[in-house]
Amino acid sequence: MASGNQEGDAYMSENRRHQVVVIGSGFGGLFATKALKRADVDVTMIAKTGHHLFQPLLYQVATGILSQGEIAPPTREVLASQRNARVILGEVTGIDLENRLVTSHVLNRVTVTPYDTLLVAAGAGQSYFGNDQFSEHAPGMKSIDDALELRGRIFGAFELAEISDSDEEIERLLTFVVVGAGPTGVEMAGQIAELAHRTLKRDFRRINTREARVILLDAAPQVLPPFGAKLGEKTKVALEKLGVEVQLGAMVTDVDEWGIEVADKGGQRRRIEAVTKVWAAGVQASPLGKQLADQSGASLDRAGRVGVNPDLTLPGHPEVFVVGDMIALDNLPGVAQVAIQGGKYAAKEIKRRQSGKPSLPAFHYFDKGSMATISRFRAVALIGKLKLTGFLAWLIWLAVHLVYMTGFKNQLSALIHWAVSFLGRGRSERTTTEQQIFARAALSRLKGGASDLVSSPGDYEATRSMIDASLRAELEARAAEEARLTDEGERGKQKVS
Repeated sequence: MASGNQEGDAYMSENRRHQVVVIGSGFGGLFATKALKRADVDVTMIAKTGHHLFQPLLYQVATGILSQGEIAPPTREVLASQRNARVILGEVTGIDLENRLVTSHVLNRVTVTPYDTLLVAAGAGQSYFGNDQFSEHAPGMKSIDDALELRGRIFGAFELAEISDSDEEIERLLTFVVVGAGPTGVEMAGQIAELAHRTLKRDFRRINTREARVILLDAAPQVLPPFGAKLGEKTKVALEKLGVEVQLGAMVTDVDEWGIEVADKGGQRRRIEAVTKVWAAGVQASPLGKQLADQSGASLDRAGRVGVNPDLTLPGHPEVFVVGDMIALDNLPGVAQVAIQGGKYAAKEIKRRQSGKPSLPAFHYFDKGSMATISRFRAVALIGKLKLTGFLAWLIWLAVHLVYMTGFKNQLSALIHWAVSFLGRGRSERTTTEQQIFARAALSRLKGGASDLVSSPGDYEATRSMIDASLRAELEARAAEEARLTDEGERGKQKVS
């Protein structure tokens, strides 16, 4: 803890400007930081990953269309030209509102960062509605790790089916269940169907990939509820034409290695045998929301979102802004645009405070619409009162996602990969490893996670001299033996007993 405080104090002593700390490198955190580029402040971004994730395209990493680098550029590279911005790697575990300190951890290292203004944009994770044990066999879709694990599970299922001699096992391996019929679930189910029915149909000799079952489950009575009944029904019909089995009113009650159990609306319980399950249902705000609520007295809803003031500040703490998926305000949706607009608003308010200008009016969200792809050349879009489906909606989806991708090289690379995948049959990102599939489960069985696999800085310093001395002695003894064998001509000669 002391080392973290010393680092923060040293940094503050070098530069006494107003210190803004941003938690999170997602849309809200990144756009807020960039908006402060010319402000008379120093910005420290603290994030648990070293990249900015374009989360809406995670499903394309999972299904082999895009590489992880195309949707997750290094945050340091993105902010390299912003001289007043600094990036710290670490997961924030503590926020001290009274003393204005943020504590972060990474692999047994602790950093404490002071702030004058705090912007919390820590986002949300997957929610299993109180059944977190489901995650072991049904990964979510919230991180690069999730997408790579799912890629390994999806392509690995086809590989295992190819070498199986059991019809029952083949059927289980070639059944894919996606839980959640929101945009992520719809896009994931559509791409797995295209993968099985189009991309892979010539690649295997023993199995027919077109016989794969893709099942989309949801306890809700319709697909894409936020898009309205009409677009939801059109989406359902389009998915069924692709070969996706849409099962609505089906609530998941259990998940294990080999399958999933559901309860239908009428109360009937049934089991679906499936090795590969994808969880795309429900989100839970960052646990930092509870810390903020406990210390400030702010309200907290069931999804862990914090009740904020109309100007996005924490009640009783005008120096703390909360944006994106973490806020409970005016029933705002948990979408990228809310985070982007919230981050920009907070940054503008910070700049106005620094220049002594009056505060901005209350935050107002401008809804730019919602969209989701169903398959190549098919999408749905809701833009104001305008409802679009088919190819035109897909072109709009393509343009919007290109615009909001970070970096020209990523935009160009994604465009090339889309051309290969959508105009042709190829998927260039099909490389998988066993580590991708099993590393998460293995780390979860360690009490301290990845931290159990590394030494803390203090432990290493204490033993380094002893390790060096032992290694040096071993190397010197080996070199002496090599020289003796040469000098005495003993190489290649049999020993006489």
